[in-house]
Amino acid sequence: MEEKFKQEPSNCIKVVLFGPESTGKTTISRQLARHYNSVWVPEYAREYLQDKWNNERKTCEPKDLLPIAIGQMKLENELAQKTDSILICDTNLLETKVYSETYYKGTCDPILETYALKNSYDLYFLTYIDTPWEADDLRDKPDERERMFKAFETALITHKKPYLLLKGTNKERLSLAIKHIDKLLTNKT
Repeated sequence: MEEKFKQEPSNCIKVVLFGPESTGKTTISRQLARHYNSVWVPEYAREYLQDKWNNERKTCEPKDLLPIAIGQMKLENELAQKTDSILICDTNLLETKVYSETYYKGTCDPILETYALKNSYDLYFLTYIDTPWEADDLRDKPDERERMFKAFETALITHKKPYLLLKGTNKERLSLAIKHIDKLLTNKT
């Protein structure tokens, strides 16, 4: 079962959009993939949890986290094989780990935690909470944005992950992300 949580070898640079809900991760992910004519890995949890909500009117529970993590890694591994340049990840297992710990009293499944820390990315873009909140069926913490942001930033610092803060307008965020991805691509060649 642990094989389902592992990254498969690939030749691409991997960047992750990382941060609290409703902070522009999907928007920037799509824009970056378009800019680089590459692929982006959508957030599997959104599809999984939206289906659960539509069918059962239930929100995320601890038992959902491993299937979400498996689905996320399956998508990432499949899409990483479609590019040799850059893979834009809308999320990753470390994000799932942060949500697990903040929603479920500091707990995280040991397998999820192991691979959240073991899987490797070239750069994380931490999205700040200066974007307008957009409600939907799945988002539930509009009044806890600062606390959630701190949880995400703390995870990056604690686990020594390379990251850059994205804040400001969408145009400013995109420009900064492109500048840093271009550096990664230059260093790759």
